[in-house]
Amino acid sequence: MPYKERPVEKLYWTIGEVADELEVNTSLIRYWEKEFPGLRPKRSGKGDRVYTDKDILVLKRIYHLVKKKGFTIQGAKDALKAKESIRSRADELKEHLHQVKRKLEELRDKL
Repeated sequence: MPYKERPVEKLYWTIGEVADELEVNTSLIRYWEKEFPGLRPKRSGKGDRVYTDKDILVLKRIYHLVKKKGFTIQGAKDALKAKESIRSRADELKEHLHQVKRKLEELRDKL
């Protein structure tokens, strides 16, 4: 992996810690926040950015697409949007299958 491993005992990470892990500048992370709507870290009481594991996962996906795969920012946005659309559709299908399973179980119990 191109980035450093981090301990898992924390819930929130500072922008500096995330930048160190990804081995990028904090300014690049702030830029990506402006460009990618799915990346909106919370703010601490002092107004500092605090990143969750989910935020860091999004940053790692962006990093992979832009730095490793050579995508443009727009290409990375499109790829992330397409992946989210696929994930949403998969969730819908999963729910539908659960409904079918429940109906089949009800039919089995009636027999």
